[in-house]
Amino acid sequence: MARQVCLGPPKLRPQKCLSLSIHVKASYRSGTNAEQAHRRAVLEIMNKYISIQKVRFSKTVVGVQQHPGKVILKFADGGTAEASILVGADGIKSTVRKHVLGPLYTSQVEPVYGNSYCYRGMIPISEAKEIFGNLTDVAKMYVGEKRCCVTYMISKGEQFNFLLCALDDKPWGLKNSVSQKISHGAMMADFEGPEVDERFRRLLREARPVKWGFLHHRYTSTYYRDRVVLLGDSAHVSLPFQAAGAGQGLEDSLILSNLLARIYHAPDQGAALAPYISAGLVAYDAIRRPRAQKQLERAYEMSHMLHFQHPETGKTLDKIASKLQRQWFDWIWFHDLNADIDAAFHKIYEALNA
Repeated sequence: MARQVCLGPPKLRPQKCLSLSIHVKASYRSGTNAEQAHRRAVLEIMNKYISIQKVRFSKTVVGVQQHPGKVILKFADGGTAEASILVGADGIKSTVRKHVLGPLYTSQVEPVYGNSYCYRGMIPISEAKEIFGNLTDVAKMYVGEKRCCVTYMISKGEQFNFLLCALDDKPWGLKNSVSQKISHGAMMADFEGPEVDERFRRLLREARPVKWGFLHHRYTSTYYRDRVVLLGDSAHVSLPFQAAGAGQGLEDSLILSNLLARIYHAPDQGAALAPYISAGLVAYDAIRRPRAQKQLERAYEMSHMLHFQHPETGKTLDKIASKLQRQWFDWIWFHDLNADIDAAFHKIYEALNA
């Protein structure tokens, strides 16, 4: 598969874009976009593998308490639940993250504003081709002065997904929300001016007038506390500019599920299981946190490149292209996850035998 990153020259002009072919060793063919799926479709596939008898919906965790040998969850409806281990995958507004980081790392609990926001939308590919023509074929990035655009196909090439992003020098004003409804005129004003190609404004007219703030967990000192562990966005919500945030959550799941299976099959049960739980979560944190946080930092750096704010590349397209071609994505795409599982098992044994 050849993933194409299209870098327009200053002022976001796609008609003179520079195409960079980044070749990926994969089983699907170039240009099919078979690797890109609608998130809802992915969730529906995953739901087929979950036993409905073991799932409870409409529950909101409002408190977590740890006791010797168990964790107690308190819910908004007054109910409670007990578990040997709590995995908090409760997203950017995570209650579990506050429990894990709050006592020692209070300043790291809340996500911080990444100084950029976007307008997003999805239109039929036929409409996208009327605007961009053959520039709709594979995933692309368009860069510009404090503005950029990301486009790609989903749903087997039937839908065209887009994000029109803008750099921001003001703080994010909404404490408990990542989105803000604005007027259509205010949205369009963000991409006004003769330096912006009209095709981007045509695309923007198809977006909902909702400003989505980009927030991230810039610093996280630990992904666990005793018997409570973080996974996905609750651990490392990221800026979207490398399209790898959700992938890091899946990697979390792979490593943690293997560790939990090893803990479950430990020779001792009951209270004697505590050393295995401790060793398993130490191993998870040691393997996953450095890699997930690196992805987060690289996405932040990518944001600076796309908005012409990077001190090394500035507004020079050749420098941006060169930096992206120098194995920028290799460490994400070609990583050996089986080796990570083996390393995590080795760390369990090290911790148990220390």
